[in-house]
Amino acid sequence: MRSQFHPAIPETSHAAPAVSGHCCADPASLSRALTEAAEACAERGTQLTPARRRVLELLLSSHRPVKAYDLIANIGEGGFPAKPPTIYRALDFLMQNGLAHRIESLNAFIACGLHGCRRAVAFLICEQCGAADERDAGAALADLQDWAAGRNFAIKVSVIEARGICANCALSAGAGSER
Repeated sequence: MRSQFHPAIPETSHAAPAVSGHCCADPASLSRALTEAAEACAERGTQLTPARRRVLELLLSSHRPVKAYDLIANIGEGGFPAKPPTIYRALDFLMQNGLAHRIESLNAFIACGLHGCRRAVAFLICEQCGAADERDAGAALADLQDWAAGRNFAIKVSVIEARGICANCALSAGAGSER
């Protein structure tokens, strides 16, 4: 039996910003998310191996996007060798199966907050607090897809990232200016 779960990714000076809605703060929600991921993989005819599961567990337990070298530093806590190829293969698998995303501008990874989406997503990234919010990009990509199709261009990856100031930071800035 596994001991009580705790977030494994430390707050470091090179850590990426916080993400809203992507982490499993309690053991029950973490266990549920991992079970759902394993079931989704089985439905697709793939397998959530122990190493893949551990990487997903680290992503789900983090309150922020996680850089690959933070995963490498922390995967050993689950009894797996901390070798870069293991991490990168697991991340590739998780992304290909809609269980994780890469935030390109941060060179960091997060668990999918949309329960295993296989479509493109968009991120709103706060430049002040670092919060990142995820949404299915759906219709936002229609023009891009039409443009690419008109040029016989095959899109492999689409990432939409918008940077700005989140509502919480805007409110805090407004409250601070009233003093």
